Amino acid sequence: MSELDKELLIAARIKEARRLSGLSQGQVAKILEMHRPTISEIESGNRRVSASELMRFAEIFDVSVAYLAGESPDKMNPSDPKLQLAARELSKLSPEALNSLMRALAVFRKDDDENSSGGGNEQT
Repeated sequence: MSELDKELLIAARIKEARRLSGLSQGQVAKILEMHRPTISEIESGNRRVSASELMRFAEIFDVSVAYLAGESPDKMNPSDPKLQLAARELSKLSPEALNSLMRALAVFRKDDDENSSGGGNEQT
């Protein structure tokens, strides 16, 4: 795969992950403290993404960096009814509510990761 093909694959996966997450380019730009046209340039393959930006996109969209970088198979199925329902519901939220929800989900993921690795303080 050429360097250009890899960059276009990353751009396409970022765009797909954003759409499936139910976020607009403007919402993603606000979360990442970027301008909306920057997100558009990234998604069209006209702007390279740094490693740290790729990590932030992966965190926001709850996908792996490997997926966004094209190093793992496509795990998202846009026709999944649950995914479509979640995207519709997320699109109804205000930007503030969506940001709050994203922060809450990050806490749940962190707690889940700690519990699954044995690092959590579970009470029985």
